[in-house]
Amino acid sequence: MDINGASAIVTGGASGIGAASARRLAARGAKVVIADLKAEDGEALATEIGGQFVKVDVTSTDDIIAAIEAAKKLGPLRAVVNSAGIGWAQRTIGRDGEYSSAHDLNLYKKVIEINLIGTFDMTRLAATAMSQNEPLENNERGAIVNMASVAAFDGQIGQAAYSSSKGGVVGMTLPVARDLSAVGVRLNTVAPGLINTPIYGEGPDAEAFKAKLGESVLFPKRLGLPDELASMVEELITNSYMNAEVIRVDGGIRMPPK
Repeated sequence: MDINGASAIVTGGASGIGAASARRLAARGAKVVIADLKAEDGEALATEIGGQFVKVDVTSTDDIIAAIEAAKKLGPLRAVVNSAGIGWAQRTIGRDGEYSSAHDLNLYKKVIEINLIGTFDMTRLAATAMSQNEPLENNERGAIVNMASVAAFDGQIGQAAYSSSKGGVVGMTLPVARDLSAVGVRLNTVAPGLINTPIYGEGPDAEAFKAKLGESVLFPKRLGLPDELASMVEELITNSYMNAEVIRVDGGIRMPPK
């Protein structure tokens, strides 16, 4: 699918995998809307790639619609990358046998609301906008890439909320792709492994920690680069025969219990 002259939206696009994806799509000629809460970083990236920043909280349907409408003014919306998300670690029960020590239910709901419901909300609304596009070759109107995680399959101790949210993103892939096939919109999911993003911090201690984490990767024994994930995102957007797939990009890692 040719996205030159079209518009694209990348949620969580101000940093990490989202920013790398935005750069890749812009390099293919798309006008990219950076949909994020980080205004300073988002504005800077939008200026760099000739796109537009829109402040978006993915738990707000109004914010999502605003981003879609902004993208439509730049060109037909043909690409969406759902990269916004948060992590949380807490064991399901505490050590003292008290109800109050069990996993914080509100935090569980928050992770689900952002990672899963936010992804679905953008998907359903962006696909609605895409359905109004003039069809390209083979009646194609657009493509969406959602971001899951290897935690959807190899969830570690304390990852109940995060793995639940990412497992939901994996689980929606096939049924939503089947729904959207009626209007010529494709949907795929990427499941990243350990990726070198700002979440790990900076400095010698952070580098030593990342090197230790990299030892658990099958090969190459290092953390993945955001652009290596973005390369797969670009392929899933532009390759018109990729549909309804969940693809791990993880160096072959299978996460241990902890």
